[in-house]
Amino acid sequence: MNKVIEIEHLFKSFGDRDILIDASIDVFQGENLVVLGRSGTGKSVLIKIIAGLLTADKGKVSVLNQSLINISKKELNALRLKIGFSFQSSALYDSMTVQENLEFPLVRNNKSMTRKEIDKAVHSVLDSVGLLQALTQMPSELSGGQKKRIGVARTLIMNPEIMLYDEPTAGLDPITCVEINQLINEVKENYHTSSIVITHDLTCAKQVSDRVAVLFDGNFKFKGTFDEVFKNHDPRIKSFYDYNFTEN
Repeated sequence: MNKVIEIEHLFKSFGDRDILIDASIDVFQGENLVVLGRSGTGKSVLIKIIAGLLTADKGKVSVLNQSLINISKKELNALRLKIGFSFQSSALYDSMTVQENLEFPLVRNNKSMTRKEIDKAVHSVLDSVGLLQALTQMPSELSGGQKKRIGVARTLIMNPEIMLYDEPTAGLDPITCVEINQLINEVKENYHTSSIVITHDLTCAKQVSDRVAVLFDGNFKFKGTFDEVFKNHDPRIKSFYDYNFTEN
């Protein structure tokens, strides 16, 4: 199976605080990899390095066979067009309608598109996240779950090969969490994406993961399917499970 992301012996520190310490992980084509860990363990730092928003101190980072070490700005910008980043806050522009939010990346990156082509793309991604009716609404009129969906739609409009989800269910009620988890699985199936899902929500992890990797002390200590990881008797895994998980 092809690797779309390769990370080997990754180190990242901020001042004298070590965040990622000799971390290694691969993501394979067509899979959802869930990265679990407590707050402050480096989960978000990891995907920001993969998206080129942060630079590694040391180690190998390769995305779609492109090394991010010493990558040029032009090469990085081209690579980012293949990566969809779903921010925890959804990162919508408050002064723009839903339609304008979705159009923005298209107009910026595909200046040759016609009005008809733009409208078709916008309607297609809105339909895929079940929110065609929100076309003319402002972000302030949307619920938290709807904002998450629109944020995902805005990344999908560029047809990314990789999706990076940062805490996709944070701050949502249980029913909406299930809907977002279903959406993540639908995106993988319909858009043939490979994904990293950053979360500390074990219900999300169980519902969307092909594999799970757990960060402790800046390093991936446990990797495998959800059941493989959480059958481990290590006290760190047991305490994480007991505190977090609610059986559906």
